[in-house]
Amino acid sequence: MAIIRTTFLFLTEAGHGASESTGGFMHFYNEYLNIPGFEAWKFLNLAIFVGLMVYLLRKPLGEKFREQRDAIRADLIRAEEEKKAALARLTAIEARLANLESEKEAILTRAKDESEAERRRLSEQTRNEIARLREQADAEIARLAQLTRTELRRFSVDESVKLAEQKLRSQMAADTDARIVRASIQEIGGLN
Repeated sequence: MAIIRTTFLFLTEAGHGASESTGGFMHFYNEYLNIPGFEAWKFLNLAIFVGLMVYLLRKPLGEKFREQRDAIRADLIRAEEEKKAALARLTAIEARLANLESEKEAILTRAKDESEAERRRLSEQTRNEIARLREQADAEIARLAQLTRTELRRFSVDESVKLAEQKLRSQMAADTDARIVRASIQEIGGLN
């Protein structure tokens, strides 16, 4: 840039001596372009620098910007998919919440039915157990009654025999006793 500016000023100085009377380029330059704070060469220098930077950095920066744009686009697509999934989950949860009351009623009804069935089962089981215990008790009572009858019969027989024996003993005398013993011995075959 400095070379271009120096060449530009050199050419203008050469032209300044030749066309001082006609006004020329130096007059235009000094009048319109050489305003303090607005030197045209600064803007020209800036334009060349910016153009050169754009030319040199366009390809690497363009690819970097493209990659960044693609990454942002992918993030936006992923965010949109996540948003749709979240909305689907929200809709499902809201539907479950809406059905929660009916589910609660169904569960309560089912629990009541199950408890009623369990109560009926336990009642039936209790009746069966009572009937079984009654049958066992009746069988035990019948067995004890039979045993008692048998013992009473035995006792009755024993007592009858004792009474008969006592009656016979009281009626028997010593001579009757001796006669019975002899008759019994003769029946056996006598004394040897």
